[in-house]
Amino acid sequence: MRNYILTFLLLFSAVVVMAQEEPVKMKPEMTEIWDPEVSVVTPGETPADAPSDAIVLFDGVDLESEWTSADGAKPGWTVEDGCVTVKKGTGVIKTKRVFEDFQLHIEWRSPAEVVGESQGRGNSGIFLQELYEVQVLDNYDNRTYRNGQAGSLYKQHPPLVNVCKKPGQWQTYDIIYTAPRFNEDGTYFTPPTVTVLQNGVLVQNNVKLRGPTEYIGIPEYFIEKHGPKGIVLQDHGNPVSFRNIWIREL
Repeated sequence: MRNYILTFLLLFSAVVVMAQEEPVKMKPEMTEIWDPEVSVVTPGETPADAPSDAIVLFDGVDLESEWTSADGAKPGWTVEDGCVTVKKGTGVIKTKRVFEDFQLHIEWRSPAEVVGESQGRGNSGIFLQELYEVQVLDNYDNRTYRNGQAGSLYKQHPPLVNVCKKPGQWQTYDIIYTAPRFNEDGTYFTPPTVTVLQNGVLVQNNVKLRGPTEYIGIPEYFIEKHGPKGIVLQDHGNPVSFRNIWIREL
């Protein structure tokens, strides 16, 4: 009998506890967040046009306000017809401003006259934080190594697909970049990550980079710790053109 009474008391206690712990009935407003209000940004007339919070890095006319050569001198590239074109031998150009996390829009065009093949055809590059290259290359009916073609994170991640247009046609890159953060020993705490849409098609999906771009050898996680750096456009000897360049800091 004592066991029955003990069991009854235990069951009664459990029922009482469960009744006390009955969850509060949720209401819709209990999960609504009103403040702070989301900031308003006015989009451009088209997806290619700069939104209201963007920094215009090249408007088709004025290059010198935002760009310089590697040594800080006046950039030597050619500006005409609303675009800037690589002038062979004048070297890279880079932004005067420096950035970490950003959304970058840039349009590029390989020469209409096809010269060369593989890496020798319409070659340039966009270096994020001066270290991590998104490859620019004419890969319309022009095969090369897959991790070095247009839309690749050079020598690290090939593009998901080849969406290159014909030579002489304007193409777009929309790049979402998250800069690396570092441990005290110079290794990445979080590596740089990159998403790229080429001509509106996803070609890099939040990929992680192993290290700075290398032409020979394997990129290393150990690099000199750095903060914000510029955007660099490469002089690879081919007359590649660029226009409508804008950036949003994230």
